Amino acid sequence: MRVALYPGSFDPITTGHVDIVRRALGVFDRVVVAVAVNARKTPTFTDEERVALISHCFADAPEVEVVTFQGLLVDYCRQRGIRTVLRGLRAVSDFEFEFQLASMNRRLTDQVDYIFMMTSEEHYYISSSLVREVAFNGGDVTGLVPEVVARALRERYEALG
Repeated sequence: MRVALYPGSFDPITTGHVDIVRRALGVFDRVVVAVAVNARKTPTFTDEERVALISHCFADAPEVEVVTFQGLLVDYCRQRGIRTVLRGLRAVSDFEFEFQLASMNRRLTDQVDYIFMMTSEEHYYISSSLVREVAFNGGDVTGLVPEVVARALRERYEALG
């Protein structure tokens, strides 16, 4: 079985992320969306909320598994027996950053390979940080994130004041 691990903070998941996962299902039998838990960051949504939102987005796709992980990505891959990490690219600047991460992880182990997938043209400008900024300032994020995420963002930021 061909399995890819798609790691990220997904705070929040965007339509670009969803696009990458859906297209990856044409290449892999299973995609594990791995929400990175980073104690040094304060995300908009808790780990559990991010898992629930992502799971909702792929409720129709049993071949998508949503999990959390902590620590080194390569250690998690080894624990799960996953040999392929999937990363999405929007621009050349993404490639430089992702290449650096993949190179470091490759130094840590040669047991994991990296597949880079370009986002579809209509999503290349979308980032989680831009979505959060627009939502925080009362802007409409429809089409930038799945509807369940847009609702959750509105509720989160309305509750803050």
